[in-house]
Amino acid sequence: VKDAALEALDRLAEQTDRPRSWLVSRAVEDYGALNEWQIAKVEAGLKEADRGEFASDKEIARIRRKFRGRK
Repeated sequence: VKDAALEALDRLAEQTDRPRSWLVSRAVEDYGALNEWQIAKVEAGLKEADRGEFASDKEIARIRRKFRGRK
């Protein structure tokens, strides 16, 4: 770990009144949980695709409008 990262970690530990080891442990737990969730979502999507379950053109158009801010 680089000095800047350790310094940032130490600042965070001081600001949150937590030991550095607790912050590192929590970060590892959060990283693992996030990646497990992402992998599960990807695997579920692949299974849906294998079954031929795709969004219709109409559904895709609705989603695109939503993210463009148009209704």
